[in-house]
Amino acid sequence: MKAELQSHEKTAASPPGPVPIFPALNLISLIRTPLQFLDRAAQYGEVVKLVGGERGTYLLTNPDDIRDVLVTHHRQFVKSPVLQRMKSFLGEGLLTSEGDLHLRQRRLIQPAFHRERIQMYGQIMTGYALQTSRRWEDCLDGRSHLQIDIHQEMMRLTMVIVGQALFGTNVEQEAAEIGSLIKIMLAGSDRLLLPFWERIQRLPLPGNRELFEAGVKLDGVIRRMIADRREAAERGESRYTDLMDLLLRARDEEGSGGMSDQLVRDEVMTLFLAGHETTANALTWTWYLLSQHPEVEEKLHAELAQVLGGRVPEAGDVDRLVYTRKVLSESMRLYPPAWIIGREALADYRVRDYVLPAGSTVVMSQWVVHHDPRYYPDPLRFDPERWNPDAIAARPRFAYFPFGGGPRVCIGEPFAWMEGILILAALAQRWSMRLAPDQRIEPLGQVTLRPKYGMKMQISRRPAVD
Repeated sequence: MKAELQSHEKTAASPPGPVPIFPALNLISLIRTPLQFLDRAAQYGEVVKLVGGERGTYLLTNPDDIRDVLVTHHRQFVKSPVLQRMKSFLGEGLLTSEGDLHLRQRRLIQPAFHRERIQMYGQIMTGYALQTSRRWEDCLDGRSHLQIDIHQEMMRLTMVIVGQALFGTNVEQEAAEIGSLIKIMLAGSDRLLLPFWERIQRLPLPGNRELFEAGVKLDGVIRRMIADRREAAERGESRYTDLMDLLLRARDEEGSGGMSDQLVRDEVMTLFLAGHETTANALTWTWYLLSQHPEVEEKLHAELAQVLGGRVPEAGDVDRLVYTRKVLSESMRLYPPAWIIGREALADYRVRDYVLPAGSTVVMSQWVVHHDPRYYPDPLRFDPERWNPDAIAARPRFAYFPFGGGPRVCIGEPFAWMEGILILAALAQRWSMRLAPDQRIEPLGQVTLRPKYGMKMQISRRPAVD
C-alpha cells in the first residue's frame, strides 16, 4: 500500500487511487465489497480515483468539497448513473427525477412534511410502536425473554407507519410480502454498476426474472393503494389530508391537468420505500449498539424515566429527549443508513488540484466521512457525547450528512427524526435487548446499509416505571 501511495505522489495529472492488477478489479471490488473498498481507497487522500476509463469514478472525502458538490455547485451535477438506472423500477420520483420536474414535485410534496403536519404523525408513530410492544408481550407468554429478528420487526413497524401516516393505507397484512419483495430488489441493485447493464437485464437469467417479478408485484401493491384512494374520492370521501391526498389533488402552477397515474405511482413508490427503509435500518443498528454498550443504555433509560415517567411519548416530547437524539445521531454516524451519494458532472469540474472530466461520477460516502478520525477521534467508538453542542460546532458541516444536503436533501428528514426518536423512546422504556449468541454482525452496503445476516435479539420486559 505504501509503495502505491508514493508512486502516485509524483503526478497531479490524475487523482491517486488504488491500482488494480487488471482493469476491472476495482469495479468488481466496488460491487462485491463496497465498504471495505472505500475504506482502503480513502487512504489515498481527499480526491481519489476509484474506477478508470475515459470518465471514471472519483471519491471525495473532504467535507468542504462535499458541500461544494451538494450545495454550492449543485447545478453542475445530476444524479449518478446508478440512480438514473433505478428509474426502471422507481420511475420519475423525487429520488431520480431532475430539473423542473423534480422542483415542481418537491414543491407539491413539501406541505406533507411541514412541522405542523409531522407533529400530527406522532400519534400514529407511537400507536404502532405500542402495538408492536403488545404483540411482543403476547409472544413472550410468561417466558423471561423472546428471540426476534429486530431488523424484520423494525422494517414491519416503519412500513405500517409510513403506509398509514403518508398514504392513509393499512399495510399490516401485506408487510411480510412487501418486505421480501424489497429485499429481492435491493439484492439486485449491485448489478446497476455493471457496464452494459441495460443489455444484461434483458438476458433470461434467473436473477433477472426474480427481480422483474418482484418489481411487478410491488408495483401492483402501490397501484392498488392509489386505486383504493381514487375510488374513495369518487365516493365523496374527503377525510384524507395526507400525502396521497396532496398527490391526487395536485395541479401545476398553470392549472393544467393534474399528475398522471404514472407520476403519482412513481412518487408513492419512492416515498413508500425510502420512507421506511432508512429509519428501520437506523433503529436496527441503534438497538445493536445499545445492546453492546449498557452504560449508554442506562443513560438512555434515565432520560426516558425523567422525561416520560412511564407514559407514552408524544410528538411534544421529541425536543426534550436530548440524549435519545444523541444516541440516534451517533448510531447513524457509525452505521449511516444512506451510506453513499453519487453525482454525475455535467461539465469538467475542478476540485483541489484536479479536473474531473465531464460525465465522470463523483461519490461521497457517509460511511467514509463519518469514520474519519480527523473529525471523530477513536471513530469506531460508540459515544453519544460527540453530539454535545460544542462538539458539533467544532466540526465542518458536512462531516456528518446522513440525509444528504443541499436542494436535494432528503425531504423526509424531519419525519425520520421524529419517527426514530419516538419509536426508540416507546420501545426502550419497555424492553431491553441483547444480541443473540449465534448472531453474526456484518453491514451490507446495498442501496441502504442493512445487517447482512439480519439482527437476532433476545428481548426481555423491563420493570414498569412508577
